[in-house]
Amino acid sequence: MQELDFHKYASYSKPGPRYTSYPTAVEFNPSFQEAELLEAFKRADKQIPLSLYFHLPFCKSACYFCACSVIYTNSQSKKERYIGYLAKELELLRSHLDTHREVVQLHFGGGTPTFYNAEQLDRIIANIKNTFSNFAKDAELSCEIDPRHFSLEQMQVLKKHGFNRLSFGVQDFDPQVQVAVNRLQSVDLVQEKVQIARDFGITSINFDLIYGLPLQTIKSFETTLLEVLRLNPDRLAVFNYAHVPWVKHTMKIDPKTLPSPQEKLALLQFLIGFLKGHGYEMIGMDHFAKKDNELYLALQNKQLRRNFQGYTTKKFSQTIGVGVTSIGEGQDYYTQNFKDLKRYEQALDSGHLPVERGVRLSGEDRLRKEVIMHLMNNLELDFHSIEKAFNIDFKTHFKDALNALKPYEQEGLVAISEGGLKTSPTGAMLVRNLAMVFDAYLGVQSGARRFSQTL
Repeated sequence: MQELDFHKYASYSKPGPRYTSYPTAVEFNPSFQEAELLEAFKRADKQIPLSLYFHLPFCKSACYFCACSVIYTNSQSKKERYIGYLAKELELLRSHLDTHREVVQLHFGGGTPTFYNAEQLDRIIANIKNTFSNFAKDAELSCEIDPRHFSLEQMQVLKKHGFNRLSFGVQDFDPQVQVAVNRLQSVDLVQEKVQIARDFGITSINFDLIYGLPLQTIKSFETTLLEVLRLNPDRLAVFNYAHVPWVKHTMKIDPKTLPSPQEKLALLQFLIGFLKGHGYEMIGMDHFAKKDNELYLALQNKQLRRNFQGYTTKKFSQTIGVGVTSIGEGQDYYTQNFKDLKRYEQALDSGHLPVERGVRLSGEDRLRKEVIMHLMNNLELDFHSIEKAFNIDFKTHFKDALNALKPYEQEGLVAISEGGLKTSPTGAMLVRNLAMVFDAYLGVQSGARRFSQTL
C-alpha cells in the first residue's frame, strides 16, 4: 500500500452511504405497505432460497458508539412480550409465504440477542424452525454475541439448534476507550466466552472492532490488535466509527476526544498493514479474514456477496426480516418493519404484517444495485458481465460515473481498462466514495444529515 498524504486523503471524507442496500434506506417510503409486500411475495422466484433475519432489540445499557435501533430495559416481561409478538409475526408469514422453501441463512441481530436467557432463546429458535422447516444442510446460522451477556447454557442452546457462526462485539480493549464509550469488558472475559464457543466446536468466530473511537491512538489500537491475535478469531469486522450526534446517546461522546479524519486514516492504514502482516487479508470494505477462510476464497473467485447479515459466500437469497425495525430484501424490493415497538405490536394485533415502509426497484435500480454491490464486495467491476446481464453498453450508460472517477484514477486509487475497473489497495479504503459515483439518488438530495462520513 502506498504511503498516504493524510491531509490530502482526508479531504475525500464526505457524508455517504455504507451500501448495505441500494437504493439506500433513506429512499424507502411509506407508500410501500403490506399490500405491496404481499404482491412481492407472490411474484418472487420460488426457486430462490430464503435468508432469515431476526431483530432482537433489547440491551441492558447504552454503548455510546451504537446507532442501532435498540431498546434499553431490564424487564423480563418486556422480553417475554416480544417473544409473543415474534410468534404472531411468524404465524402471519406462514399464511402469506411458502415457508417450506429452503433456508440458507438465519441471523440473530440486535440489540443484544444473548440478553435473552437460554430457555427464551430455545423457545424463539424452536418457533422459527416450526415455521421454516427446510433448513439447508450447510445453512449459515449466526448470532451476535455480547461477551458480557453470554453463558454456557446459551451456547448449549445455540449448538443444539445448529448455530455455526458467532460474532463477538469487542470494539476495543483499551480501558480508557471503554469508559469513554460505556462498554466495559476485560480481555479475560472475552477470552473466557470465546473459549466456550471453541469448546462447542464453533469454527467460525468473528470479532467486531471499531476504529476512530474517542481517545483511540495507533499505539493503543495496536495493543488491542495484539490481544485480538492472541484470541485468534477467524474473521474480523473493523468498522469506521460513524459519529451521528442526532442519535441521543452518542451525544455523550465528547467530539474533542475523537480522532481527526487524518488520524482515522492513519489508524486505518496501520490496521490494514498490521492485519495483513499477521495473516488477515482485507475482504470488501471493512472485513478481514484468514487466507484459508471461505470469505477470502470467495473474494479470489469474485463470488463474495453482502447483505444485511454481512458478507457471505451464498448466492442471492430472499431475506425475510422479522421483528421490530427488521429489513427484508427481494430481487426487486426492500421492506422494513416499524421501528416503533408500539406500532409494531398494533399492526400484529390487527392481523397485519408490520410493514412501515419500503421500495420497489426499477430496472435502473437493479442495474445500479448490481454495480454498486459488486464493487463494494469484490473491489472491482467486470464491464462485460454487467453488459451481458443487463443488455447495456457500460461505458455509454455510465459515462458520467466514469468521468467522476477520473480524479481517483489520476491518483492511482482505481485503474480503469477497456473491460473493467479495479481499486488499488489504497483505493479500497475509499470504496464507499467510488461506489457513490454510481448512485443515481445522491444528486437529488443532501446527504449531510443522512449519512456518516466515509472516512
